[in-house]
Amino acid sequence: MSGISKKILGFIGIALVSTFVLGLAFSISKGFAGFWGGLPFWIVSLFVLSMAVYNYWEETLRKK
Repeated sequence: MSGISKKILGFIGIALVSTFVLGLAFSISKGFAGFWGGLPFWIVSLFVLSMAVYNYWEETLRKK
């Protein structure tokens, strides 16, 4: 796959996953669990998303 295709598809993938996970975290925090009950999920979500963004950067944008 070409470099530009990796960049575009990777960005679309990160955007879709981020939208889903952050929406889920928001829903958990606003719903039954409340803010303090949803806080652990927010922490885990942000950590996992940061790893996904780092992997995207390492695979597509980093100069080798």
